[in-house]
Amino acid sequence: MNGISGSRTIAYFSMEIGLDAAMPTYSGGLGVLAGDSLRAAADLGIPMVAVTLLHRKGYFRQRLDAKGHQSESPALWNQEDFLEPLDARVAVSIEGRTVQVQAWRYTVRGAAGHTVPVYLLDTRLPENSAGDQALTDELYGGDSGYRLCQEIVLGIGGVAMLRALGYAEIRTYHMNEGHSGLLTLALLEEQLNGRAPGSVTPADIEWVRQRCVFTVHTPVPAGHDTFPVSMVAHLLGPDRLPLLEHAPAQSQGIFNLTAFAMFFCRSINGVSLRHGQVSREMFPQYKIGAITNGVHADTWVSPWLAGLFDKHIPAWRRDRRYLRYAVRIPVEDLRDAHAQAKRELLAEIERRTRVKMDPAALTIGFARRATGYKRADLLFTDITRLKRMVRRGGALQVVYAGKAHPRDDGGKSIIERVFSAAKTLSGVMKVVYLENYDMAIARRLCAGVDLWLNNPQQPLEASGTSGMKAALNGVPSLSVLDGWWVEGHIEGVTGWAIGGESPATDTADARSLYDKLEYAIMPMFYRQPAAYGAVMRYAIAINGDFFSAERMMAQYLRNVYEPPSEGVMP
Repeated sequence: MNGISGSRTIAYFSMEIGLDAAMPTYSGGLGVLAGDSLRAAADLGIPMVAVTLLHRKGYFRQRLDAKGHQSESPALWNQEDFLEPLDARVAVSIEGRTVQVQAWRYTVRGAAGHTVPVYLLDTRLPENSAGDQALTDELYGGDSGYRLCQEIVLGIGGVAMLRALGYAEIRTYHMNEGHSGLLTLALLEEQLNGRAPGSVTPADIEWVRQRCVFTVHTPVPAGHDTFPVSMVAHLLGPDRLPLLEHAPAQSQGIFNLTAFAMFFCRSINGVSLRHGQVSREMFPQYKIGAITNGVHADTWVSPWLAGLFDKHIPAWRRDRRYLRYAVRIPVEDLRDAHAQAKRELLAEIERRTRVKMDPAALTIGFARRATGYKRADLLFTDITRLKRMVRRGGALQVVYAGKAHPRDDGGKSIIERVFSAAKTLSGVMKVVYLENYDMAIARRLCAGVDLWLNNPQQPLEASGTSGMKAALNGVPSLSVLDGWWVEGHIEGVTGWAIGGESPATDTADARSLYDKLEYAIMPMFYRQPAAYGAVMRYAIAINGDFFSAERMMAQYLRNVYEPPSEGVMP
């Protein structure tokens, strides 16, 4: 499809979408991935429309004190600076009362001028109660009741809003994770057209199923939204319970929204080859395939690397597959362009933290949500060995970023341990933690470090996209073999692996991390800069080429959006 501007046949639903660094409508990887998906869809001319919530107070603004204690405040922003308010109004029923919903429009514009409209739903209307007005305020805020109310607005209200805006020809509804799963209930009610819930037929269910697809991102059962059936009945209304019972999504009084949504989908996929396997083990009753994530090159490549690509492989602007030809970029040119990106990053770090870092030192980047399984503090398992490595092998410096969820005390403790390690290593190696991680920081960080570190516990990494952004900028990864890195890793060519393909203890992974740093990466970086530059070049040519949002969305278009589909099986 190329430049289609007529009817929109694909509706993309996501609780969070990273549309602009200054719009706090995302919390991390899921939202940023959603934004990259829409940008690539616009570039490819895919006839898509997207629905999300407004999040007037955003996720939260992170503040870190001298010991790394995190505090949070609302991430307030001015919607009128970015969005167009629309006159359309729809209503949803919550707890038996009517809640009014309006929409704001943001337009994603592709390279050739094709647009993808994004509708952000908002309940801040005078006819709603104060509590209902706040339903679209906080991303992942409040309790489970607040979350379910938001999901009613997103799924049921989103379908109603598309109808009110004139989108009558939607052929495929794409649910990006389970938060929007109640849209399947809205479609089933549309199909019933006033008939009693008890009259649902297999044909009605199949009608919904042929219109819905699902991308699962969460590799652990605890990450999927579940609610007491009593709460669901209270908020949705008891009359809807018979409809919910058509899907095998209830067990021991608990309703699983992901399982409910999957039941009504013709296609389900994970976000990497390995994650597809993990998801099939979690949901063995469903056929689940995989489409590996990718990143939007125009958004994430640094201006210096983009200029280098324009000079040597100008066709990359219209077809990311030409990045394969990065193998012909002179290593010295690549190193010079990277040095520019590194200088910009270090200047930003100094502005934010007043810490002056060394442009000649091997600089490691680590930016993830701060939570236990991502193990941000694994690098500091053996401080004595780290000191010895620096003394013998050369300078190391590390740049951290990432938020802990306000209710994740374990994640907050990890940030504090990073701060403690930084203090212990003072005078030996510089460690900084950039607060309030967002897309703007990510652009500089992924492009400006020399090595990207990622060390989650296996197999808990669904995909990960930060390392893809780094690779696009010629930054190799040192990563656990999980998520996307299973597909992107070629040892000593695109980067390096921590451990093997099977889960290991923290101690074993830390030892492997140190070994790779001490015996492979640091010697190459300091003694064989041309060889390190060749690894940088292959990171672009092999990984920047494949792990693109354009490739990802082309796969969705061919294998998921164009029905009939029986699942995307690799």
